[in-house]
Amino acid sequence: MSNLGPMGGPQRISTPTPPSGEAIGRYATYSEAQRAVDFLSDEHFPVQNVTIVGNGLQMVERVTGRLTYGRAAGAGAASGAWFGLLIGLMLSVFGGGGTGALLTGVLVGAGFGMLFGVISYALTGGRRDFTSSSQIVASEYTVLCLPQLAGQAREVLSRLPNGLGRGTGPAAGGSQGSAPWGAPDPGARPWGPPAQQPPSAPPSGYLPPPQPGTGPADQPPPPSLQKAPEPEMDLSGPTYAEKMEEARRARRAAEQKAREEQERSGGE
Repeated sequence: MSNLGPMGGPQRISTPTPPSGEAIGRYATYSEAQRAVDFLSDEHFPVQNVTIVGNGLQMVERVTGRLTYGRAAGAGAASGAWFGLLIGLMLSVFGGGGTGALLTGVLVGAGFGMLFGVISYALTGGRRDFTSSSQIVASEYTVLCLPQLAGQAREVLSRLPNGLGRGTGPAAGGSQGSAPWGAPDPGARPWGPPAQQPPSAPPSGYLPPPQPGTGPADQPPPPSLQKAPEPEMDLSGPTYAEKMEEARRARRAAEQKAREEQERSGGE
């Protein structure tokens, strides 16, 4: 993928903004989407109104092989040799060193690159003994166009074999008047609780759960395990305070009677 401006130079990327427009084609790979936009450009369609959007982005790391000390040394030597070649060319051109300076720069660069490659691999401690390459891929690529030019773009792409990609033909509802990018699907159910499904018949052998009050734990125990009822206490008699008051009255009466007898005997 390239980001070239109209004059062939690098295009300045502004603040990221969401894509807009109508979908005029959906493709499984970026090559197919690029081919469709290239066909629009060949047909003199104003492709500056077209956008390629990748959906379902994924970071894919493809393992290319096993990494050993030998491969690490070879890769380091190759990268160092290129740097040494550049230094040797500068010395041979501006320093008058000739071919000898060029070969010396290549050998010295390869030696240092090999040393750095081995040291870098040793510092990993064997936690990454493989080489790989990473890239960002999408599960689907959608080509968008401004709504006022979407019909013309579809008509142009219809002349390209499989130009509309997948899921954008008349059978899939990709004709004129389709919903803009990012708009809600007209056939989608509005947001809310899920629709109630009719109850289905229970499978054979299904036993319903026990109802409350009908389980074994809810049944009364057998008579042999039931406790005998405790005798009721008779609470109709006098209280403790009444009994104490009656005892004090009896004691005072006894003392009164003893004093009367003592006075009677003293008078005789």
